[in-house]
This record gives sequence, C-alpha cells and structure tokens, in this order.
Amino acid sequence: MGFCADIFNQHVDWALKTRTYNKTKAHRALYADLRGQYPDVPSALVQTMRDNALEAVKATKFQRTPRKKPTSGLRYDKRTMTLRGHQLTLSCIGKREKLILNVPEHFREIVETWEFCAATVTYSKQSQQFWVRLVFEAQTPPTVTQGKVLGIDRGLYHIAVTSDGQFFSSSQVRATQRRYLHNRKTLQQKGTRSAKRRLRAMSGREKRFMRDVNHCVTKKLANLTGVAVFVLEDLSGIRQKRRGKKMNKWLGSWSFHQQDLFLAYKAEALGKRVVFGDPRYTSQKCNVCKHIRKTNRTKSRFYCRNCGHRDHSDLNAAKNHRDDYILSTTSMGTVEQAAVNLPDVTALVG
Repeated sequence: MGFCADIFNQHVDWALKTRTYNKTKAHRALYADLRGQYPDVPSALVQTMRDNALEAVKATKFQRTPRKKPTSGLRYDKRTMTLRGHQLTLSCIGKREKLILNVPEHFREIVETWEFCAATVTYSKQSQQFWVRLVFEAQTPPTVTQGKVLGIDRGLYHIAVTSDGQFFSSSQVRATQRRYLHNRKTLQQKGTRSAKRRLRAMSGREKRFMRDVNHCVTKKLANLTGVAVFVLEDLSGIRQKRRGKKMNKWLGSWSFHQQDLFLAYKAEALGKRVVFGDPRYTSQKCNVCKHIRKTNRTKSRFYCRNCGHRDHSDLNAAKNHRDDYILSTTSMGTVEQAAVNLPDVTALVG
C-alpha cells in the first residue's frame, strides 16, 4: 500500500505542477518512470492510482493537495479485482491474492444478482485488520408516477415528522449523545492511561449509533406505501450562523446530511424521488390560511394568530413543505393560488 500511496502522490504533484488532470498526458509523462521505479507493482494498479489521483485533483479544482498515506485505502476496479461466486482475487505485488468471502444471508441476493463493479481495500490501525468494501450496481427501477407527496420536517427534538402525522422522536438519540459527552469529559479530565484506553475504545461508537438510527428511520420512510415524492427542507448552511454555544453544539451533532443521503438512495432503489424545498418561514406559516407570523409558533405548539388553527409545530411545518412543493409544480394557470401575506416584519424584528 505504501508503493501505491507514493504513485498516487507523484501523480498529484504532476497535476498541480502542470495544472491539468488529463489522464492521457499523465500516462505519457509518468507511466514509464513509475514502472521503472516500482517494477513489482502491477501495471493495472499504477493506472488505477493515476485515475484516482487525477480525479481527486479535479474534485478539489487545484485548491488543495490530496495526499495518501501508506495506510490509506486503495480503490480497485475490474482490472485489478475479480469476483467469481464467493471467491475474490486481488492484484498485489507478486501473485494475486485469493479470498473466500463469507457473505451474510441478507447480502447474498445482492452478490448473486447485482453486477460487481469496484471495491476499496482499507486498513484499520486500531484492529490491525484489512477490510474490503465491495461496490455493486443494479439497474434503477422505473420512477413511481402514481403516489402522494409526503412532506418531512426534521429537528433536534424529532428526527423526522411526516405530513401524514408520523413522529420519529430523538429522545433516545439525545440521551445517548449526552451520555457519551459526559463520559468523554470525565475521562479526559482524569487523564490516566486506563482513561485513555477507554477513550480509544469509545471512539467511533457514537457515530456508529447515529448511523444505525438514521438507517432505521430512513428505511421506514422509504418503504412507506403509496408515496412517490419525499419533500425535505434544504438545510445546507444552517451551521454557518452563530446561535450560542449550546445550540451550536446541538447543530454540530445533528446528522441531517447523512439522513438526506440515506433517504435519497433508499428511495431511488424503489423508484421514488427526494426533493428539497426552501425552509424559510415554514415553521411560522399557518398551513390552513398561509398567514406568516413569528409568534405563531411557541416551541412545539403552533397557534395561528389569524385563523386560530392549532397543531404541532413540526407537523404544521411538514404540511407546509408538502404544499409548497405541490404549488411549485402545479401550473399557475390551472389552479388558484391561496392568498399569502408577507411576513410580519415587526414580529420578526421583535
């Protein structure tokens, strides 16, 4: 892996020096020299490292210098890795390594029916083990055209609230995060060797817990019957505003982007779509009369000062996400838009 990291870094240096990420030019400039420096490295691995390095430079647009360490992961493709049944072969220095995979029952359908296309080999310093992550492809199912639009509001107290009244509480998540935070503070203050061993053992557990929770919630959402489109609020940039130490800590531990990714690929596998809408004023707008006022919402309670409508604030916001998307996709010539007042400026300032 150290030789491959050096090949990767040499391609990065060449790309930054010449200000190009053209693979053909890089092959002509470096391939012969690299084969002379590392004659035992298979040519397919050299080309894979070239592609990986130039794609990394292209992604960063020459703004950063991508680097690989000797223990960094290696990307394999069909030239350097084959899968026949449950036997996996890898290109290495010398002869190819052969492995027999023990595929769990719930993954066998993917291995047997999907098309194998790539893999990544990584090394864990903590466990001192190598891991192989296989990538499979399947044809995207036809898009579901008949079905309802489901609005989803997300927050710190509820992982998700749907426009049809389903609530996914985050009380267990927040309790677990508080416990991990308390344990880390206590062990860091103690500072003994046993405390440091305990901190190393704890590392990554909170992220794995949150990943599991997001997988479970998004799987339930994606498998809802009769739904064709999921409407989420676009939360990009929400952490850029200063809201105080406590609130910034909460937002920093909120994995909404991971929720977006998980729901997007799970929905796509079922032929459903995930779209994003503008979140502005959705928590202050009444879903019935569309009146916007900051004082309409008080924590989890929503009470419209204009028409008297009462609802849970997150449920009201989820309905607004749904209705705003439907209104944006409906021809204005065929539907009469409900009257919408401008935000109450005095209430917003106050």
